[in-house]
Amino acid sequence: MSVAVAEAAETGMVRERKAMIESQLRVSGVNDPAVLAAFAAVAREDFVPADRRALAYMDRAVPLGDGTVLAPALTHGQMLIAAAPVAGERALVVGKPGAYLAALLRELGLVVTLASPADDLAALGQFALVLVDGAIEVVTPALEAAVADDGRLVTGLIERRVARLALGRKAAGQVALGALGEADFAVLPEFAAPKGWSF
Repeated sequence: MSVAVAEAAETGMVRERKAMIESQLRVSGVNDPAVLAAFAAVAREDFVPADRRALAYMDRAVPLGDGTVLAPALTHGQMLIAAAPVAGERALVVGKPGAYLAALLRELGLVVTLASPADDLAALGQFALVLVDGAIEVVTPALEAAVADDGRLVTGLIERRVARLALGRKAAGQVALGALGEADFAVLPEFAAPKGWSF
């Protein structure tokens, strides 16, 4: 690829990023200036395979080719608004892949650890903010242990087979989640409810 072609492609991606902010985020209530600045600064196309870069800014999940997806920008925007991140906070992002959401938080000035759902989350310490980049059925003991006292957990939550954005705060050693509205999350099987549970 020539330098001119590469520069033109980069310019096109910047235009698409701006269009995503205006037509997907702002119109849907994601209006916090710091959050929008983070979306403008982080190149979403860097978090998808090269052959899917053209899909990076579409208004739906982007398949990554390994059974995982990059959640829609709106889902991540809604998570960040619900999380109310504060610069300097220690945050944990749990996801497959989760790297884009982690990059947005770093752009907002947080100290971020990225973990897979299969990792020993309880061994990572406790965090003021934990974001799960996907939908869970239950808050596992290990996930709960990763949330510091009075810390926040923001995640997708499966209720009656529908994914919703949920926010919880840890008090007396437990996190109680409250649903905020439907959202587009991929289900994380590592956080499935035990057999016999009914939703």
